[in-house]
Amino acid sequence: MRTVQLLGCLIAAGWAAAFPLVSDLPNQKQWGLIAAPAYALAGLLCLTLPRRYAARTAAAVALVGAVLVPLGLLALHGRHQSEVMVVERSAHLLLTTGDAYLPHPVVVTDYNPYLPAMALFGLPRQLLGDATAFAKVAGDARIWFALTFFVCLLAAWRLLRPTRPDSDGPRAPLLPLAVLTASPLIALALVVGGVDLPLIGVCCLAMALAERDRTVGAGLVLALACTLKWTAWPALPVAVLLLWRLYGRRPAARTALIGTGVSVAVILPSVLTQADALREQVVRFPLGMTAIRTPAGSPLPGKVLAGFGPTGHAISLALMTVALVGVAIWLLARPPVSAIAAADLLAVGLAIAFMLAPAGRFGYLALPAVLVIWPRLAARRWSSRRPVVPGRVPEVPEPALQ
Repeated sequence: MRTVQLLGCLIAAGWAAAFPLVSDLPNQKQWGLIAAPAYALAGLLCLTLPRRYAARTAAAVALVGAVLVPLGLLALHGRHQSEVMVVERSAHLLLTTGDAYLPHPVVVTDYNPYLPAMALFGLPRQLLGDATAFAKVAGDARIWFALTFFVCLLAAWRLLRPTRPDSDGPRAPLLPLAVLTASPLIALALVVGGVDLPLIGVCCLAMALAERDRTVGAGLVLALACTLKWTAWPALPVAVLLLWRLYGRRPAARTALIGTGVSVAVILPSVLTQADALREQVVRFPLGMTAIRTPAGSPLPGKVLAGFGPTGHAISLALMTVALVGVAIWLLARPPVSAIAAADLLAVGLAIAFMLAPAGRFGYLALPAVLVIWPRLAARRWSSRRPVVPGRVPEVPEPALQ
């Protein structure tokens, strides 16, 4: 285990050290300068401390150096990626005008590619302002992105964790959560932006609630996911099919109605008052179909294809559509039988979409990665099959779709 821990820390340190050299974004450079020594020190502690303390101490050092210190410094100086400003501005617009979108965007930062519920994370800034150091940090949308992420992952862990015979309840997930948060996969996103963290958390929680037959909770959590970003919409049919497969039609229908109904109620006012802005900023802009192109980009297949002009852009969208139709057919033919299986299916679909989208970036892949990792850690098994169905089981098991 020492070798594995040391290797992980060295990989993380190398990854962080690359940002000051290759990134052209000042916030990412500063994160790399602070995080790389922290990861290296964590690796040294893994190698030298007694086994009993090594993992926890190294995780704490990495968490402080890769997350808390750089996040605090950037928050105090008001530095962040543009999406944080977009979310906080949308909250201001919602409170002052009733609409979350600028009607006539001129520059790239005028575009708001998120659905209306994302503005909730900007409300603390509007309530606290930024006159004091406390208000600057506590009102920062990144803090609330992270808190939602933590709460959802902890709740999913509690739902999925099996109760051991020699304990009174599920073990605390503090070490796994600390390691996941301190990893470059989450730490960089959390420090500089973090807008996708709530989506990761609610998708994991929704699958756990569905497996435990918490239909109302699953519906409400799925509604939150579906009103943050439209890329979360596949989570609704996946969770509904999981419920249908395990517990029958009525629980599945209940969750589907709650999730769909609440989502429509939240999005409908913007559709009625700002239909053009919603279509232009939420749908066309992320797909690279507007005059002003999204700055999101990485050398992923879809982005490379889109670089060849309109023909490459069309090929990218066509490949993404065909691949997602294939995943949908797979989902209908073999509905998931556990939260792990449901999270895997959702992860595959989202990974394909992010890889083939005309404006995808590596940071988006954190969502499918956590969907694959966290339910397995919580359930303490790698197989997607559940040996025992918790709670109520229908008298006549529902067959898979033929």
